[in-house]
Amino acid sequence: MPTFSTLPIGEARARSATGKRAALLQEYVGYIERVAPGEAGMLQAGEGETTQAIRRRLNAAAEALGKRLEFRRTASAVYFWASDGRRRGRPRKNPVE
Repeated sequence: MPTFSTLPIGEARARSATGKRAALLQEYVGYIERVAPGEAGMLQAGEGETTQAIRRRLNAAAEALGKRLEFRRTASAVYFWASDGRRRGRPRKNPVE
């Protein structure tokens, strides 16, 4: 008898994709899942990689998992952690309703 469970559609897409892009997506999903709440992850750019590409891949993996990340980049590394949902900057005086 099969076992049934439900999951978000983004996660289903991330876990069932095939091909080279899917393998990369799975790799980055793994990086995100290894970072515990209250921790940050760091990915060092390898040869032939850019921090912009790493950030883009992390963002795609986070979207597939239904998570939001915050990023900081240096010349050769990308730091990331789970977003707490707050936006940067001053709050509006009169919010639009």
